[in-house]
Amino acid sequence: MYKTEVYILGQKYTIKGEKPPEYVESLAAYVDEKLRKVYEQNPNLTPLRAAILACFYVADELEETKKILEETKKKLSNLETKTNELLSLLD
Repeated sequence: MYKTEVYILGQKYTIKGEKPPEYVESLAAYVDEKLRKVYEQNPNLTPLRAAILACFYVADELEETKKILEETKKKLSNLETKTNELLSLLD
């Protein structure tokens, strides 16, 4: 088990878990970046509202990524089908 100290918006957090410190640090940097962008656009938000808005943006990115992954899987499946059809013609 790892124990990693990270900073998000200047606040120190200790994260315990199975993931290596480098991974946890990269996630913390990503979260910090998202929160800072929210605060830049809306400096009067409370920390809770800023966190919720940042989560919403991250959720949107996740959904877009899922959509791209599904489209890629479909294209790969179609390519695999066409490849198999072509291979059967060579037999």
